[in-house]
Amino acid sequence: MSSDDTSENGYPEPRQNHQLLGHDAVEKVIIDAWNSGRMHHAWLLCGPRGVGKATLAYRMARFVLSQGGDNAGGGLFNDKPTSLYVSPEDPVFRRIAGGGHGDLKVVERLYDEKKKRLQGEIVVDNVRAVGGFMSKTSAEGGWRVVIVDSADELNRNAANAILKVLEEPPANAMMILIAHQPGKLLPTIRSRCRRLNLGTLEDQTVTSLLAQYCPDMETDDLYALAGLADGSIGRALQLHDVGGLELYTELVNLISGLPEIDVAALHKFAERFSPADRDEAFVTVTALLNWWLARMIRFAATGSAPREVIDGELPAMQRMAAAQPLDQWLEVWEKITDLMSATRGLHLDRKQAILNAFFLLEETIRS
Repeated sequence: MSSDDTSENGYPEPRQNHQLLGHDAVEKVIIDAWNSGRMHHAWLLCGPRGVGKATLAYRMARFVLSQGGDNAGGGLFNDKPTSLYVSPEDPVFRRIAGGGHGDLKVVERLYDEKKKRLQGEIVVDNVRAVGGFMSKTSAEGGWRVVIVDSADELNRNAANAILKVLEEPPANAMMILIAHQPGKLLPTIRSRCRRLNLGTLEDQTVTSLLAQYCPDMETDDLYALAGLADGSIGRALQLHDVGGLELYTELVNLISGLPEIDVAALHKFAERFSPADRDEAFVTVTALLNWWLARMIRFAATGSAPREVIDGELPAMQRMAAAQPLDQWLEVWEKITDLMSATRGLHLDRKQAILNAFFLLEETIRS
C-alpha cells in the first residue's frame, strides 16, 4: 500500500490492512464454508479488542466482493481459493480502502459534532437503511456485505432492526458483526449467526507487527510493549501513541517503593492527568494500574509468577501478595476500579483519584 493508505498515526486502518496474522484457523473455517457452497449469511466475530476482528471483517468483505457474480463453491474451473487474501492493487481492495464500494455498507458509531466525540452507542437511525441495502440487487452483479462494528454498541432499537434483517436474509447478502463482548448481544442475534472466536495473539506476532508499524522503537521497548499489550496489537499501538510504556514504567517505580511513598514524585506523576485534554492518558494509566493489580492478585492466588514487563515488578508483587490475604487485595482492586470509574463518569478530580489509589495501597500494605 502507499503511504496514503494509512491512518493519521501511520498504521493501516482495518479497511486498508492487507495482512492478518495469527488467525489462520479462523480464516480456514471461512474459506471452507465458501468452497463448500454453504457460506453463512451472518457471521459473528468475537474476541478481545485489538486482535484483528475488524481486519478480518474487511478481509472477508473484500474476498466476497471480489468474486463478482460467482457463486460460493469455486469459480469457472473449480479453482477453489485457499485464502481470503485480495491484493492491495485489486480495484475492489482500493475502493473498499477508500470507502467507495457500492456493495459494502459499514454500520458504526457516528461522530457527534456538538460534543466533539463519537456517540456512545449505535442508534436505530444508523441501521434503518440496512434492510433495504441488503435486499437490493448488487451494484456489480455479485454479493452485498454489511459490517457492524461493533454489534455490542447497538442500542435496543438498533439491535432489533438488525435482528429483523437476520430473520429474513436475502440471497447473496452477508452480514458480519464484530463483538468485543458478545454476551451483551440479544440471544436471538447470536443464534442467527455463525460465531467465530478470535483469540489473543502470540507475543512474537505482536512484536513483529510493532516492529513493522513502529520501526524506530528499540528492541527492548518492542518486547516490553508487546508484554503490556496482552496479545492485542490494537492495544499495543494505542499504548504506543499515548506513551503507555513510559507511563507504566513510572507507575511500577512508584508501586515498587510502597509502603514508603515518594510523595513529591507521586504528586508530580498524578498532576499530569489533571488537564481536561489528558482524558485519554488518564484512561490509559488507570487501565495499566488495574492490569498490574490484576496480575498481582492472580500471582497471589496461583503462585505462578507473571512475565516481568519491566525490571522490578516481581519483587513488588511478592511483597504486596505477602502483606495481606487474597480477599483483602480483591477488595482493594474493586475499590480502585470503582474510584477510577466514578472519577471519569462524574468528572471528579483525576489527580486526587490517583493519589487516593496509592494511599489505599500504602495503607493496605502497612495494616
